[in-house]
Amino acid sequence: MARLMFEGIKVLDCGSFIAAPAAATILSDFGADVIKIEPPGAGDPYRAVPKLPTSPQSDQNYAWMLAARNKRGLALDLAKPAAQDVVRRLVGGADVFITNFPAAVRKKLGLTYDDLAPLNDRLIYASFTGYGDKGEEANKPGFDMTAWWARSGLMDGVRTDAAAPPARALTGMGDHPSGIALYASIVMALYQRQLTGKGAHVGTSLLANGLWSNGFMAQAALCGARFIDRPPREQALNALTNYYQCRDGRWLILTIVNDRQWPVLAKCLGRDDLIADPRFATGRDRATHAGELTAIFDQVFATRDRAEWRAELSANGVVFDVVAAAQEIGTDQQLLANDILMPFEGDTTLTVTSPVFVEGQQKVRPRHPPAVGQHSDEVLREAGYDEASIRKLRQDGAVA
Repeated sequence: MARLMFEGIKVLDCGSFIAAPAAATILSDFGADVIKIEPPGAGDPYRAVPKLPTSPQSDQNYAWMLAARNKRGLALDLAKPAAQDVVRRLVGGADVFITNFPAAVRKKLGLTYDDLAPLNDRLIYASFTGYGDKGEEANKPGFDMTAWWARSGLMDGVRTDAAAPPARALTGMGDHPSGIALYASIVMALYQRQLTGKGAHVGTSLLANGLWSNGFMAQAALCGARFIDRPPREQALNALTNYYQCRDGRWLILTIVNDRQWPVLAKCLGRDDLIADPRFATGRDRATHAGELTAIFDQVFATRDRAEWRAELSANGVVFDVVAAAQEIGTDQQLLANDILMPFEGDTTLTVTSPVFVEGQQKVRPRHPPAVGQHSDEVLREAGYDEASIRKLRQDGAVA
């Protein structure tokens, strides 16, 4: 296999939960050596999320498999000065340091940019925050449910209709795309370092990424646009961009914005008569009578199972898709054909690979994540610690 793009790049993942570590995961997919720093004992709190009663139940720690694949585990009690010394030594030989610790915690542990940058002038210091590092709320705790989803307007905007309550996000729904932004910042800094020889301080936040995700509506508001309340599904403003339930209870969604597809759809549904119906003759007519057309489509789609409609619509080039459940992902042939799903090394279990592809660059075969501190001795030896020093660090509880 050709040399991997980030082979030889050493990354210290000193974050927790999802977004910041996700950026490290993407780097690891392309060959970077990522050292996951966790507290001794239970490790990163994200390990425990699949055990919550609201999470899908499994005998595998699926959250950790996705967040920490390919990484090596180092367990440090960063409250101890000796453990902080270990981080500083590792920083001296690292290319990237990633953290999402709160500002006060970074300062207490000596892990701010100002603390670490003097140790390595080629270091990329990647900072991830909830609300940005300036302003009155810079130190406010944030998760993707709050800073990315609620604060950005996304939570309010995806209501099924104006009278419906706000919708909750799924676990990690904002963290994973936000991790892409942090990854992009790191790669830009690596390129800048290639040009200048100097490292950099880069970062992003959940709030910034949430607003970018809601950019269409946000820019409309910034331009003083007049907003239109979303009506109930049955009173949709466009029946051709609505979603419909099939005979088996499964749903699909139409996204037809081209008038030329209207007669094609009508024929697929076995309702050629609708083409000549004056209520639906033009796009304006179909918008005026969208509620009536939606009611007709409801009746038609309810006559066949989703798989039958899927075959019919696909064969005729109609723009639509199924409203898939997570349980269907593992058998989605399109995901498999494009290596969006890849098996772990030595296992048939699949994982979701990072959504970044470069021609001529292969990704590493995903490796299972480390146990807490699984590679502590190995990492310390590489950093120049002898066996006596490692024993002393263990005895003092700085390393586990």
